[in-house]
Amino acid sequence: MPEYSKGQVRSADGTTIGYRQRGRGPGLILMHGGMLASQHFTKLTDALCTDFRVYVPDRRGRGLSGPHGDDFGVQREVEDLQALVTATGASRVFGLSSGALITLRTALVTPALDRIALYEPPLSIDGSVPTDWLRRFDHEIAAGKRGSALVTALKGLGTEPVLGRIPRFVLAPLTTIGLRVQRDLPEDDVPVAELIATEHFDMRVIRDMADTVEEYATVQAHVLLLGGTKSPAYFDVALKKLATVLPHAQSVTLPGLGHSGPDDDAPVVAQALRGFFGA
Repeated sequence: MPEYSKGQVRSADGTTIGYRQRGRGPGLILMHGGMLASQHFTKLTDALCTDFRVYVPDRRGRGLSGPHGDDFGVQREVEDLQALVTATGASRVFGLSSGALITLRTALVTPALDRIALYEPPLSIDGSVPTDWLRRFDHEIAAGKRGSALVTALKGLGTEPVLGRIPRFVLAPLTTIGLRVQRDLPEDDVPVAELIATEHFDMRVIRDMADTVEEYATVQAHVLLLGGTKSPAYFDVALKKLATVLPHAQSVTLPGLGHSGPDDDAPVVAQALRGFFGA
């Protein structure tokens, strides 16, 4: 992310939350998803910074921010986002995946948020989000097998259809080699190998918010629900249910996009956000 400045806030439990900042205009916070960090919103920030002052935090446990902490749960993440909202004065938030869950939960208890956009929140409804892979993932992380753990998570969640068609015995060794040779990252970027273990904590957020959909009937913020046509069906289940519950929601389906749309097709997602958030 070229020419960005950095800042930090202190969350309610004392944890430092660092962020990148770029652009001019109304404040807009971008909340990344699992196994990601602020660096993965570089292209989206590029597309939005001419119209907004964009703030991109490293969620706790990553990069510029402090650790998850012993009492981690979705409430800690809500407090982190609230600290950012207070410090920046931003009333607009975009969230991807687990970042979308945190954004939604924060909007429930934060009247300062006027508009939020949610890209494919994995809100589990009657067990719709797959979690049966997590035990194997945790064992692989504990054994130091990060490449295998990454394959387990990607295959378990089904967010990368191409990888799903490659046998594990082929994919796991290649992934392990790829993690070892990663080098020469830009300043502040977090190596992928260090991000893999954070998925355990994102799954905690998913478990904390499972079967809470009816609670969001009191959210007063205007909500844009975004999804792609190439993503797993459980995201569409959540989006359609939220559309019936949220009092001020609109839905947009983006043809040809998958769960990585905000990175892979940033200009398309930015166009939808620009229209919704206004400049």
